[in-house]
Amino acid sequence: QQEFQAALKRVPDPARGRELYPTCAGCHGMDGAGAADGSVPAIAGQYYAVILKQLVDFRESERWNQRMEKVLYQRHLIDLVDFADIAGYVSSLPRHANRDFGDGAALSAGTAAYFRDCAGCHGAVGQGSAERVTPRLGGQHYGYLVRQIRLAGDLRRPNMIAEHAQTVRRLSAEEISGMADYLSR
Repeated sequence: QQEFQAALKRVPDPARGRELYPTCAGCHGMDGAGAADGSVPAIAGQYYAVILKQLVDFRESERWNQRMEKVLYQRHLIDLVDFADIAGYVSSLPRHANRDFGDGAALSAGTAAYFRDCAGCHGAVGQGSAERVTPRLGGQHYGYLVRQIRLAGDLRRPNMIAEHAQTVRRLSAEEISGMADYLSR
């Protein structure tokens, strides 16, 4: 938390972030749209503070992903200045229309579960909140959302508050699929 707060005090240089971004583009794409199969999230247009927090969390082992750990281990991004500049650039990228949805079979159950359990923080359409450092989930890839919801329930997302795991554990597979389908649309 201290490192994240220190990073927030940095003034990002999006132009420098653009120069550093090819390190990220290998997975996230030059446009930040991620992978349609959901293996890599769309990051374009995500809130600055959310991107910054995720970078800090990966570095501090509060979030786990082999690809991201490799990028940080190989010191492609070195310090909080790099993190701030990358986050400034990524947050300025235009969001792209998502084409990765579920099959619609569980959409009703998932929408109901989302409004019951998640909309209070993430917003009615998954818009999140920059001020609360709550990620924008709306428009994210279906496969990525399903995987991240399951990881939260399995306690494999240490950067999430315990309430997330408790909430997700109460969800059925149908609700998880439908929730991801709703958000991806």
